[in-house]
Amino acid sequence: MKKTASRRLKNTAFAVFIILLSGLLPITTAAKDIGKEYFKPLQARLIADGFAPKWIKTIYTDDEVYFESKGVSLYFLHNEATLDYKKMTKKSWIREGKVYMREQAIALDNARSKFGVDPNVITAIILVETKFGRFVGTRSIINTLSTMASLTEASPREYLWEQLPKDRRYERNRYDQKADQKSEWAYNELKAFLTYTSQHQMDPVTIKGSYAGALGIAQFMPSNILAYGKDGDGDGRIDLFQDADSIHSIASYLKHYGWKPGIDRKTAFKVVYHYNHSKYYVNTILKIAELLKG
Repeated sequence: MKKTASRRLKNTAFAVFIILLSGLLPITTAAKDIGKEYFKPLQARLIADGFAPKWIKTIYTDDEVYFESKGVSLYFLHNEATLDYKKMTKKSWIREGKVYMREQAIALDNARSKFGVDPNVITAIILVETKFGRFVGTRSIINTLSTMASLTEASPREYLWEQLPKDRRYERNRYDQKADQKSEWAYNELKAFLTYTSQHQMDPVTIKGSYAGALGIAQFMPSNILAYGKDGDGDGRIDLFQDADSIHSIASYLKHYGWKPGIDRKTAFKVVYHYNHSKYYVNTILKIAELLKG
């Protein structure tokens, strides 16, 4: 009797599991199907702007391309969390920074010769941005930028609004204002991303980055890659997942915004501020750079 009851219990539990699983699968598929619908006007817009129709359709029919409500929602939520940059100035990170500088000495020296940028500052930025390339982000760039860009349309905008937790989401007027701003910004970044990946024969579907759409060791937005990205290792490609390319690209960016050999701290602050509009961030970068010199 006990064995029979036990067997029945196991069979019942298994049956319930199968029912639940079968109920979950259509939801997941439906969510992806919704994304495919939401991206149709976006595809038409990209094709009208000159991207090859066949390539665009291939991208947006890929199973890995879908409406990314989870990551994009972070733009529309009240968040009291703050980044603790100070931990980057710990002795262990400074030691690792010095090791990184020895390992990348050729690339750093070449970047200094070409752009006049302090290798300590470049290394400090790479430490703070991605801990020397260990944390470059896990979110699909194409999904993030496509989702934000699609918010020009009423249906995806309303869908995202409904996905946001009611106790943390912005007021509706502020949400709509932010959606207006971010959708146009994201569309321009999406075009830059597709241009970049096309130029360098990269698969845009496979590239991961931050929830904001930044990518690589240097955490550049796609438009900045087009403007300031450099081939640091001489292989004919700009790949910001490679150290030399990232080092030269950061140097190129800082030079553009006014970095010169021997500049004072006040001027250095203004230049690095263009990389991240946070005084806390900039002070941390300059502090790390000083510690790396020791």
